[in-house]
Amino acid sequence: MIYDVLRILKKEIGNYLDDENLVVLENIAKAEDASDTSLNDKVIVTLLSTEEESTLKNTPRHEIKNGTKIYKSGAAYLNVYMMVAANRSTYEKSLQSISKVVEFFQDKSIFTNNNTDPSIFTLDDEDSQIEEFKFMVDLKSLRIEELSYAWTVLGGRTMPSALYKVSIVKVQRQKIKGVGPAITTIQETTLNLTENE
Repeated sequence: MIYDVLRILKKEIGNYLDDENLVVLENIAKAEDASDTSLNDKVIVTLLSTEEESTLKNTPRHEIKNGTKIYKSGAAYLNVYMMVAANRSTYEKSLQSISKVVEFFQDKSIFTNNNTDPSIFTLDDEDSQIEEFKFMVDLKSLRIEELSYAWTVLGGRTMPSALYKVSIVKVQRQKIKGVGPAITTIQETTLNLTENE
């Protein structure tokens, strides 16, 4: 599901910038490789890190559909940290692109299957597991030291960028572990006790 969420965001950013080919889902560290030109003049979406949303850790491991209880593996609820960086041909273009990205997420911060480009659902990738989704994107601020550390880890050369927290991504194995009848009513039984003489 992490892949699906980042793929959705990549496509939505591309639509907003009026150029889907401008935005790529790739490791920003590859931009430092002089022999690889695939990230030249691109806006790059990179997974920075993930963290578990502990408040949702103890959710039920079943769901009820059509009167049947379906048991599945437990779900992991994650917050995903994503960096969007502009590696355009000029610094001015990079600033313009990252400004448009910030503008886009200020305008649209909640993504659901109802408000997202329907072409994302034409799955051309068999690894994709898009069904129903809802997540929120928030801009995160980093102090200069944190930003410097992040870029050092990512490859060294800084470029205009923005860091976002994507909450909450549900990751769950779709394999059904068991099926049983749903408990829909409780039957009350009255005991008749007689006193022994």
